[in-house]
Amino acid sequence: MTETSGWTGPEVAALRHRTEAWIADDPDPVTRAELQAVLAGVPGSLDDLADRFAGPLTFGTAGLRGPVRAGPNGMNRAVVRAAAAGLCAYLDDNGASGPVVIGYDARRGSADFAAETAAVVTGAGRAALLLPRPLPTPVLAYAVRRLDAAAGVMVTASHNPPADNGYKVYLADGAQIVPPADREIEERIRAVEQLAAVPLGTAAQSVDEHVIDEYLATTVRAVVRSDDDARRAALRVAYTPLHGVGREIVEQAFARAGFAPLHVVASQADPDPAFPTVAFPNPEEPGAVDELVALASSVGADIAIANDPDADRCAVAVPQGSGWRLLHGDEVGALLADALLRHGVKGTYATTIVSSSLLSTLAPARGARAAETLTGFKWIVRAADDLAFGYEEALGYAVAPGVVRDKDGVGAALAVADLAAELKADGKTLTDRLDELAVEFGLHATSQLSVRVSDLSEIGSLLARIRSAPPSSLLGRAVSEVHDRLPDADVLTLRAPGVRVVVRPSGTEPKLKAYLEVVVPVPAGVSAARESASEQLRALRAEVAVALGVDQ
Repeated sequence: MTETSGWTGPEVAALRHRTEAWIADDPDPVTRAELQAVLAGVPGSLDDLADRFAGPLTFGTAGLRGPVRAGPNGMNRAVVRAAAAGLCAYLDDNGASGPVVIGYDARRGSADFAAETAAVVTGAGRAALLLPRPLPTPVLAYAVRRLDAAAGVMVTASHNPPADNGYKVYLADGAQIVPPADREIEERIRAVEQLAAVPLGTAAQSVDEHVIDEYLATTVRAVVRSDDDARRAALRVAYTPLHGVGREIVEQAFARAGFAPLHVVASQADPDPAFPTVAFPNPEEPGAVDELVALASSVGADIAIANDPDADRCAVAVPQGSGWRLLHGDEVGALLADALLRHGVKGTYATTIVSSSLLSTLAPARGARAAETLTGFKWIVRAADDLAFGYEEALGYAVAPGVVRDKDGVGAALAVADLAAELKADGKTLTDRLDELAVEFGLHATSQLSVRVSDLSEIGSLLARIRSAPPSSLLGRAVSEVHDRLPDADVLTLRAPGVRVVVRPSGTEPKLKAYLEVVVPVPAGVSAARESASEQLRALRAEVAVALGVDQ
């Protein structure tokens, strides 16, 4: 929330004038009335009003994202109309031919924002192809290339809180935009002077169901590695879409691949923008998969799988003792990379600077190239022309980048289930394979310190603190490297023998994140190494919290 204490009368008058001008140009009567009500409450609602006008939404790691509300610092029809107009102007200025494909999830406002985008696209003289219903983000990413589109738009806030929505843009290559395209589109968005002057066209064309069917068929062919349906049918899988749009597509994909019907969490099976059973619809958040593991226990599942609400991420839980353990994204990434390498899949294996360093050792050991990129799948899919696999620790995996040039939670769910079925047929589990990797390469254990803020300026202050006085040692080991990536990226990396810390702002949420990694040899067995790694990560988290000046 923007701090408004000490504002002068002229500053308040200027804010009031900006608000009145926005209301006059807002095409949506609902948000006009919302903003009029906020304006009527000034001075009591001055903080709220100032926050709504703190600045326009900008393209972050995964596009535009913000709360669904009136004003330039929110997701609403006015912001979407300008964004669509800016995108169309960018495509026209760059001579891009072809339609714009538009997808949307089941969040509040998603269908309306998709329809608004389609009206602007057709008004600009370009065909708009609208997916026929709320569908996963990877379906949209696939459709962009399949339909020879000039661009794609996905209306989603992925795993953000229920109040949010967002706007992802893909260009003709089927990947999310990167600089300078993002800045050039934003420039054209800012050039839209009057929303009422933006021409609107006719309704969009609906994308034919055969495109969705082709996505499923192509994904199954690319991911499933054998014809042994009996092996897959023997695997018992518990699943949740976390109130999102993944269930229909995931169930169809698993059925096509020969798996037994999934055991689906009934209370989370259908799309619901309120996400009533979870505090945050993100499988990484504490409590988000509690109902999933309860179901997995009750049905005797071999593995449990969760997608986030737009099904571009995939979380995996495995039995451990009398309970269940949610695997870290780095663990699933290593398992999937190793499985592909064991099946002889050639090419480059890529991850990000905040993910585990295990891939940089694993891939070369199996005769493949490893690559490291900045955070975000828009960078991972551009790591190499021969990309075979890409992943990020935040539960995103590209197991078939030739099919979808983005993270794909549907394909990842299939891939991890296929691996689990293969291991089960050999009397092993995913945990067994992780232990084998630890013995071979050392135990790479990762964790996070995440600091949620109410004021984004706090993130800059925290980063400035650790930049000005970085720790000289980590876990009693002298820091051997302090790598500040400014101005290219707002990332600080610290290294000591067997220890790495990467600090950066989240690109999707109001958080500062510190990514922690320790590498522990396994001379005395994996169990002892895991205990040591857990203790080291706890200590490391405390040290980094002190360096940042925050509570753990």
